[in-house]
Amino acid sequence: MVRHLLNRYPNLGFSISACTRARREHERHGVDYYFLTVDDFKQRIANGEFVEWEEVYPGMYYGTLKSEVERLWASGRHVLFDVDVQGGISLKRHFGDRALSVFIKVPSLELLEQRLRKRGTETEEKIDQRLAKAAQELSFEPQFDATLLNDDLVKTLVRAEQLVENFVSQKSEVRGQENSR
Repeated sequence: MVRHLLNRYPNLGFSISACTRARREHERHGVDYYFLTVDDFKQRIANGEFVEWEEVYPGMYYGTLKSEVERLWASGRHVLFDVDVQGGISLKRHFGDRALSVFIKVPSLELLEQRLRKRGTETEEKIDQRLAKAAQELSFEPQFDATLLNDDLVKTLVRAEQLVENFVSQKSEVRGQENSR
């Protein structure tokens, strides 16, 4: 979904998250994530360098660097985040009406398990962790501005495009009104 939206809308920029997990074979530092040590991540927390961060799993930190958001804004683009539920709630709290929070919902936990197994990138323990986290995250859906049910990818992508277009056009209208004052 993220790749699709970025390809469709050149005025969107992807916010690269920072994390402390091990880099997967196909991932690149500064492209997929900023891979940090736990000590470096904690130092950046202490320095106030994150818009939001959390310890997603024991010893596994993820967060959004302020410098990443500023980099994208400086290029004139709208920021597209790909974060978990807690990150989404934190970003919405931080940015308020300047952000659109979208809950991406899988039709069932059984389908999520099938998708994770098909990827072949997770251990049994990680699959169990992710399923438990997904089950818990469902309770946060009402805290988001919109929900996308990811049951049919083509339909979900069309709906995602509609959400982006509506939000960006509303923000442009507000900016235009502010500039005409």
